Amino acid sequence: MADGTGIDKDGKLQDGIALCLSGGGYRAMVFHLGSLLRLNEAGLLKRLSRVSSVSGGSITAACLGLHWRDLDFDVHGRARGLDVVVDKIRTMAATTIDTGAIIGGILLPGSVGERVARAYDDTLFDGAELADLPADGDGPRFVINATNVQSAVSWRFSRPYMGDYRVGLVPNPRVDLAFAVAASSAFPPVLSPVAMDVADAFDPRTIGDLDDPAYRGTVMLTDGGVYDNLGLETAFRRYRTLLVSDGGQRIGADAQPARDWARHSARILDVVDNQVRSLRKRRLIEAFERKDRTGAYWGIRSDHADYRTKTDPLGCADRDPKALAAMPTRLRAMPDELQERLINWGYAIADAALRTHFGQELRDRYGVTISDPTGFPYPRGY
Repeated sequence: MADGTGIDKDGKLQDGIALCLSGGGYRAMVFHLGSLLRLNEAGLLKRLSRVSSVSGGSITAACLGLHWRDLDFDVHGRARGLDVVVDKIRTMAATTIDTGAIIGGILLPGSVGERVARAYDDTLFDGAELADLPADGDGPRFVINATNVQSAVSWRFSRPYMGDYRVGLVPNPRVDLAFAVAASSAFPPVLSPVAMDVADAFDPRTIGDLDDPAYRGTVMLTDGGVYDNLGLETAFRRYRTLLVSDGGQRIGADAQPARDWARHSARILDVVDNQVRSLRKRRLIEAFERKDRTGAYWGIRSDHADYRTKTDPLGCADRDPKALAAMPTRLRAMPDELQERLINWGYAIADAALRTHFGQELRDRYGVTISDPTGFPYPRGY
């Protein structure tokens, strides 16, 4: 039996599928759309128990959660209404918000985080709150992960609770969905921190080691990827089957890194991000190899050939996605052509991972059929 946090009291893993959507700005946000399209074709979207996200992945996840009731699943478990999510995210991807938020935060009243949240709300959420996400039993639990700068661990926003294991949990939080996503995607240093005044009471049954009012009155949050840039922790501790879509960027070598504080700090943050992501990914792959967990990992930096699919219906052997993986992590508008290439690549590499690693035993367990795709979501390939 699980408690309100979703943790089995006996410590055992729960049956079910958890989907993790990584950070990576608009690059990841759009890449994950392709993953969702392929998961939906395989009938896996409806079978998700949890969606855990960080940063750019939280934009896509929150939009999916808000429109879950509109997806209109058919008898095969495939959503006929997923286009509403695709269209919303593509509209967001055509809108630059980081530059304006930064300039406005410097010159005008209000913080950068408030301006980012307002942009998300105007385009995607229209005043929706965490309470508008699916209730347990009506869909997967959506967990939007930020990082608590004070406690130095992941702060989780969801419909039934928000908080972290050190400070404690607030049940049924009244928080705007746009604010939760803005906190999750508050890339340091320019979009961070995001301050949240907590007026609601903490559950006395969830007392951690930092229950002092100094930690509970105003919580200082930053990008969820600072602590866990795959959104993996909340899923890894609970679910047996994990699907991980990674839209993160790999940091390249630099023989002459900048020495001024601004660019040097940005470089250091990239190094830290790369290390955190590498450690999380390594832990996941080792668990797959030990068979402690089942499922699949795919990333924007993956090599399609590594999956060794039996067939190549999309002609991926002759395509090179390296330019897509090298896109900067920004909340900056991208043209339609680039969006469609990112969606197609997310679709293709998710397909390769599922056909290779979501084997027959898993397909039988969850009642899905994973056939070869018949074409890209958009005609231009990637």
